Amino acid sequence: MAIMLKEVDAVCIGVGFTGSILARELTKAGLKVVGLERGANRTTREDFALPSVRDDLKYAVRQELFQDTQLETVSLRHTPAETALPIRRLGSFLPGVGVGGAGTHWNGVTWRLLPSDHNLRTHLTNRYGKNAIPAEMTIEDFPVSYDELEPYYDRFEKLLGVSGKAGNLRGQKIDGGNVFEGPRQNEYPNKPLAMSMAGAIMEKAARELGYHPFRAPAANMSAAYTNPEGVTLGACEYCGHCERFGCEANAKSSPQSCILPVLLADDRFELRTHAYVKELVYDRPGKKVKAVRYVDTRSGEEYEQPAGLVVLSAYVFNNNLLMMQAGIGEQYDPVTGRGALGRNYCYQVSGGNVTVFFEDKIINPFMAAGASFGMNIDDFNGDNFDHSGLGFFGGAWISAGTSNGRPIQTRPVPPGTPRWGREWKKATAKWYNHAFNIGASCCNYAHRENYLDLDPTYRDALGRPLVRMTYNFHDNDYKVSEYMGGVLGRIARAMNPSAMSAPTARRGNYNVVPYQSTHNTGGTITGANPKTSVVNRYLQAWEADNLFVMGASVFPQNASYNPTGVVGALAYYAAEAITTRYIRRPGPLVRA
Repeated sequence: MAIMLKEVDAVCIGVGFTGSILARELTKAGLKVVGLERGANRTTREDFALPSVRDDLKYAVRQELFQDTQLETVSLRHTPAETALPIRRLGSFLPGVGVGGAGTHWNGVTWRLLPSDHNLRTHLTNRYGKNAIPAEMTIEDFPVSYDELEPYYDRFEKLLGVSGKAGNLRGQKIDGGNVFEGPRQNEYPNKPLAMSMAGAIMEKAARELGYHPFRAPAANMSAAYTNPEGVTLGACEYCGHCERFGCEANAKSSPQSCILPVLLADDRFELRTHAYVKELVYDRPGKKVKAVRYVDTRSGEEYEQPAGLVVLSAYVFNNNLLMMQAGIGEQYDPVTGRGALGRNYCYQVSGGNVTVFFEDKIINPFMAAGASFGMNIDDFNGDNFDHSGLGFFGGAWISAGTSNGRPIQTRPVPPGTPRWGREWKKATAKWYNHAFNIGASCCNYAHRENYLDLDPTYRDALGRPLVRMTYNFHDNDYKVSEYMGGVLGRIARAMNPSAMSAPTARRGNYNVVPYQSTHNTGGTITGANPKTSVVNRYLQAWEADNLFVMGASVFPQNASYNPTGVVGALAYYAAEAITTRYIRRPGPLVRA
């Protein structure tokens, strides 16, 4: 029997970036907010201090900051005809656990979507014709345009202190920035990170090919920065320990470094750690979530926390699980096309990888930041190039450089090198400091047979069904990957390397073993039509007026970019609607 607690104004389920932002905005509006985090608290002083934080084995290999698959995981099948099996070892993606979530261990790459990504279906239809989009590609428009979201992109970038250079400032294109980006009203809050040798090589080759190189926007501080919340972040030390690690210098933006210090100091906010949310108490006739039930994993006690407002700010799979288990919305059926819950699950597609080797150049791979890949181009991203006759839609952002040189997992060797033994050891010693990668991060557009639902067989530690992923790569993914592999080959050859690996293209079934990205999206998608979406333009659930869903689970499809910038902008956009409209007059913000 759950212990009933006193009702609070709002509950945030998950205290990562979105949970922290929503809690901060709600407390500013005078609400009493409880933040429930299933893992432990994590702080820079206690958890990420030198020298222990730079433990490659502990964090990068043994995955200290990630979800424990013995307690919860997801199951996978490639088609609806297969039987799904649980993923028992994380590989392809790495959900975080503990205060800060994935915002603690991420690299810091912080993009805005292209304007055409915001209205993708409409844009492609207008440009290529009403029959151009294949029937099985279930892409949708975001219900919020780039221009509407631009001030909130700006606000999130200022919270994080993003380092970069504008390429489109109020309509003026600026060389050295991303000239393909939507118009920005303000320059980035911090100057770009330092240029690496790999970046200089990429820049020269890209310009010779007629492309438009620029440095990626990075939530890694190029200089000390104080954000609008009054929190000061330190300057990046280029230590090469970003992804899979916390930051000892508070130079990588995370909830701990840019918002939690002021949130935790607010008497209107209460953080409860080790609070493993079990279920939402849903009043279907009233279209309300009345309370949240959670288990304290230290004592085993179960609690029920009533709240007037509930914010789902957990990871993609947890958002879907809690809504599916409560029955908030109709489960998607790929056969009939009915239902929206679980629909349009997407991931990320690799456009191949090329490693280039230079006998006469010192690369210094160990002096890097998470988002300091070196240099990027957007010439082949989204619909920045003509797709007529190509047989696919979408593209990739292409980068060259290094984000780390940690020796356990960084061993570049030229083609033909034995995989082990004396010659392999000689090659790793020779080329470690003389190589870097060129890679393409491709879009993954929604397909009618890629979706999430509840597994009928397997359960987690709380006895709940696992989320079942029905997911595979499809024709559009293979074609965009092959095309980008050709682009990578051209760039690599233009660098005139001593040796290079052959460009690779995506082949075969989706594989959960090698790491690809933690860019899982969809299942509780946002839209203008409640028949094809789960939340409205303000991220309010169509079937529960007081439930707001944050994070990448609301994406109708996945662009090539890392999702964090969009996630943060949407959180501020939703928070403004809640604090200025919903609190004053609770109810649907959009009429179905």
